Amino acid sequence: QVQLVESGGGLVQAGGSLRLSCAASGSISINGMRWYRQAPGNQRELVATITTRGMTNYADSVKGRFTISRDGPKNTVYLQMNSLKPEDTAVYYCNVDGFYSGTYRNDYWGQGTQVTVSS
Repeated sequence: QVQLVESGGGLVQAGGSLRLSCAASGSISINGMRWYRQAPGNQRELVATITTRGMTNYADSVKGRFTISRDGPKNTVYLQMNSLKPEDTAVYYCNVDGFYSGTYRNDYWGQGTQVTVSS
């Protein structure tokens, strides 16, 4: 069974920083890793993506402020968030796709972690 456990959310003032972590347990061979976020009343949006080769992509709203990285052997993905703004307030979710017991799935999700940025 695959589980994704997130940590690192919290309350921070505008301009501050937070680092989110998401660790996958279980014998999964992970391909891509992603961070999404969902603010109240909004749809879930893709924030950042990292491939197995370390190629990254970011939403325009976070470019230059957020950095996604991964530790392959630990099956962990990180999101370093700097220069946080109140509009970054949301529940952040990690998502991975990969092979587990020979079956490919792209719907492995973390439980979500709240990030609140005060003005």
